[in-house]
Amino acid sequence: MTTATIELGRFLTITGRRFRDGESAPEMFSPAVDAAWHEILGTPEYEALCLETAGRPIRHVENNGAGPIAWVATYEAVYGPLPEVWFTDADGTVDETAVARYRETGKVVAEWDCGPAGGDDDFTSDDITPEGPETGRP
Repeated sequence: MTTATIELGRFLTITGRRFRDGESAPEMFSPAVDAAWHEILGTPEYEALCLETAGRPIRHVENNGAGPIAWVATYEAVYGPLPEVWFTDADGTVDETAVARYRETGKVVAEWDCGPAGGDDDFTSDDITPEGPETGRP
């Protein structure tokens, strides 16, 4: 299992907790982790990962935004500091400036173009959906 796939599982765990607590969807700001997400969407492996980590199906939806990443403190409380893969593009290039800013401040401000949304009780053959009510930020 790759680092990006491990981090996807952690992200889905946080997603499940946020949805259970009535919070907004977490922001998927890492192109590298998102690429790992796209690799397994629609597979039995993805279905199992969602159920194991989030306890429910999680859809992948478009969700453009920019700003502070709201779930970093929750991640750190459970897993420790964010690893560099969160600051890595899909080609493997690390944004050293963003990593340094995070290490100095403990905060992440980023852009994103997709994220999770709660699914129905079943997975569908198309887990990438263009919209979903759970993706809006308060």
